[in-house]
Amino acid sequence: MLLEEFDYTLPSELIAQRPLAERDASRMLVLDRAGKRWEDRSFKDISQLLMPGDLLVFNNTKVFPARLLGRRRGITSQHVGKNNPAQKGFLTGETELFLTRQESDDVWQGLVHPGRKVRTGEILVFGDDELEAEILGRGEFGLRRARLRVRTGTVEETLDRLGHVPLPPYIQRRDETSDRTTYQTVYAKVRGAVAAPTAGLHFTERILRELAARSVETCEVTLHVGLGTFQPVHVKQIEDHHMEAERYEISEGAATAINRALDQRRRVIAVGTTSVRTLETVAREHARRIVPGAGESRLFITPGFPFRVIRGLLTNFHLPQSTLLMLVSAFAEKDFTLRAYRHAVEQRYRFYSYGDCMLIL
Repeated sequence: MLLEEFDYTLPSELIAQRPLAERDASRMLVLDRAGKRWEDRSFKDISQLLMPGDLLVFNNTKVFPARLLGRRRGITSQHVGKNNPAQKGFLTGETELFLTRQESDDVWQGLVHPGRKVRTGEILVFGDDELEAEILGRGEFGLRRARLRVRTGTVEETLDRLGHVPLPPYIQRRDETSDRTTYQTVYAKVRGAVAAPTAGLHFTERILRELAARSVETCEVTLHVGLGTFQPVHVKQIEDHHMEAERYEISEGAATAINRALDQRRRVIAVGTTSVRTLETVAREHARRIVPGAGESRLFITPGFPFRVIRGLLTNFHLPQSTLLMLVSAFAEKDFTLRAYRHAVEQRYRFYSYGDCMLIL
């Protein structure tokens, strides 16, 4: 299929720049796949729209302050050569290091901006020289490998103090203290994501209590949202696109709950595209069963994909020509999805991470 088939027009003023004052006050477009119908509702109605026995699967990954703003100190002495103008101790302007994945205790992958100026062996410093990052080399997709060193304490403590919330680039403002709470689900537990699983941002403790009272079952899996989820598609034929790996983990309890729902023919409803990719990755590899354990997903879901687990999806509205829009189009059917998106634009829904949501059943 062609990339251009997944395009739509979105006025920039519909891109939500801030969250609502109340998480569960968002609007929700409810799609009926079988009848090719939709209905404008409120997210607060979700417990009325689900049935007793439905199983909601949440992604409990936790966003960490992955954006570091610092300075270039220069290049380490072993990398200084006669053709290299950089000198040890040389300081220059602001540089950003966006951590994307931890390889070991002190080595990380990340994106550097401005990237062309930062060379292998160079040292980036953050805060009052509290954190150093030595650039070890280059990787795929423009990534760099960096070794982090802290003056005192742990890397995690230092990142929490110096790091910034990794808001998506379409949120055109600096992060604020409040984003540390609002850009995090109320059930976030396992640290490791560089972006929030945004469909879960709408849930409150009150909504979770209402779901439990209606006998809607819940369980949690973990997929640490990384670059793979948001990596732009640069090819004309979407089949030529390759996803970057993202780490997942499924507990024994979650696997048991999901398999029991499947055996009893109850609906498994994924909260967010990351939950979809986690479940469908495992079911694809294990004959439609969910097994506990950890692994990596490179699953790229496009129209024609045979879903083995999910029968419902709660998701936010996604970027044009994105892999997330392709996943939704695979589940709800492409033309129906794009018609629903056009309706959402006409009705002035709020789009993207801090925006409104869709419930697809």
